[in-house]
Amino acid sequence: MRQTAKHSLRAFSRGAAMALAGLIAGLSPAEPLQAGPLADAAAKAEEKSASGDSKAAFDIMREAFGDFSESLPFTVSLATFVSEKPPAYGAYSARSSAIFKRGEPIVTYLELIGLTWNEVGKEKQQANFTVDLQLADSKGDTLAEQKGFGNFTFTGHVRNQEIFTHLTLDVSGAAAGDYVLRYIVNDVYGGHSAPVELPFTIATQ
Repeated sequence: MRQTAKHSLRAFSRGAAMALAGLIAGLSPAEPLQAGPLADAAAKAEEKSASGDSKAAFDIMREAFGDFSESLPFTVSLATFVSEKPPAYGAYSARSSAIFKRGEPIVTYLELIGLTWNEVGKEKQQANFTVDLQLADSKGDTLAEQKGFGNFTFTGHVRNQEIFTHLTLDVSGAAAGDYVLRYIVNDVYGGHSAPVELPFTIATQ
């Protein structure tokens, strides 16, 4: 699932195994090892799959993974400069370097995890995140910044976990040199933010 923004201004050794076995054996009955929600869901899904109900099995795991994902800290799991706009989640072409020609747009691909979803309307879920921009020089001095550089809303019948976007920055007016691009991604419903920094260079020619 994608939306985009464009603005001007991306052996385990045998001894260790034996030690672990000893630790597990030393646990008292009052402290039993318990399976988590994902393991419980997997067991239910396997039962459905064994009975021939693949759809139910998939739905169980999708719902469980959605719950698990929302329990994770909101994070930008991947941020990289790309050579072209990505057509789908995971379908990106990473640049071989962070050196750009003068006037070349800077396209950044982002993937997110831990995004908060809210129920909206009838049987629909919605997630919303914004992106703030800061551009600094190699010394860390801020050259430009913009709140709300991007604003993305996703609405659907399921909590889609393949959330990505790309951001395009135009720095055609910037001089040659080293810079740091900083994006702050804000989970609107969850109230959390996740920053990411990407150093880059504008070549002299």
